[in-house]
Amino acid sequence: MKVKKTYSYALWSAIYLTLLSVIIAGVSYFFIIRHFGVKTIILSVLVLFFVSFFIIQYRAEHFIYRRLKKIYEEVSILNAKDLKRENATTDIDQLSKSMQKYVDGKRLEIKNLTERDSFRRDFLGNVAHELKTPLFTVQGYILTLLEGAINDKKIRTKYLERANKGVERLTAVIKDLDMIAKLENEGLKLKIEPFNILELVQNVFDLFEMKAKKRNISLLFDKVYEFPVFVKGDIEKIEQVLINLIVNSIKYGKPNGSTIVAIESYNDKKFIIKVIDNGEGIKQEHLSRLFERFYRVDQSRSREQGGSGLGLSIVKHIVEAHNENILLKSTYGEGSEFSFTIEKAT
Repeated sequence: MKVKKTYSYALWSAIYLTLLSVIIAGVSYFFIIRHFGVKTIILSVLVLFFVSFFIIQYRAEHFIYRRLKKIYEEVSILNAKDLKRENATTDIDQLSKSMQKYVDGKRLEIKNLTERDSFRRDFLGNVAHELKTPLFTVQGYILTLLEGAINDKKIRTKYLERANKGVERLTAVIKDLDMIAKLENEGLKLKIEPFNILELVQNVFDLFEMKAKKRNISLLFDKVYEFPVFVKGDIEKIEQVLINLIVNSIKYGKPNGSTIVAIESYNDKKFIIKVIDNGEGIKQEHLSRLFERFYRVDQSRSREQGGSGLGLSIVKHIVEAHNENILLKSTYGEGSEFSFTIEKAT
């Protein structure tokens, strides 16, 4: 039977100790044989071997455990409470692997905490910037009016309208921040029910028809659907997803372009809803971060278009709350395709 590697140190130490004892006993053989039989000597040798083995194994592990505990106490990255006695072994290779695994785990934990802290700082900076810009704009117009411009009716009306746009921007940012906070902290309570996705898309088209006309962008289905397409989900939340995706396609689509919505079978249980535009598209290096809060491909142009910078992050939260997937394809200069899966209503 193959001896466990962790016992090799004690095993060979016990063999050496037993051999030494046998040699010593051999010198005194003629004296011992007079009083004890051969069987008694063999039995004594075996007892000596096993006792030596267990004593050496215990002492070695206890010695290593105490040294490791001292290391854990002195090294700030390690916690002595995490050290288990069974981790102390005379197999140096195994001990090294165990320590390396633990240190790698701590390094990963520190990396994750560092990334979270960096993300927190970026988030706070972005929030401050998003709120500061419209707030200063509103403040500037109001101060100008207070300094005397309020007496000029044309300037008064124009500045109040601009101040109102700044307030609307602030309201949009705060509203979306509130939604993000609820999605992340409280979770999303969904009211799952069957509904006609075609009808919902058409309602969103009607809602933003005027906005699309201002940029001469056509809102279309990819084909004529002869029958309703029923899906299961929270109709209000899915409407929010469609609104965010279609509004984005209008904002960043090319004038005289189009936004096309397609509903296709994804598998036996799901549809995939695609929102396709022929706008400017997105460069490859931005795709992986596009759903992050406040992440903007083009900072200046994005703020000119308005919005809170949280739309796609909200979309991702809602879709994932339905246990579905959000997908993105984009070719720079040709357009983008945002899509999400949704359960079929059976």
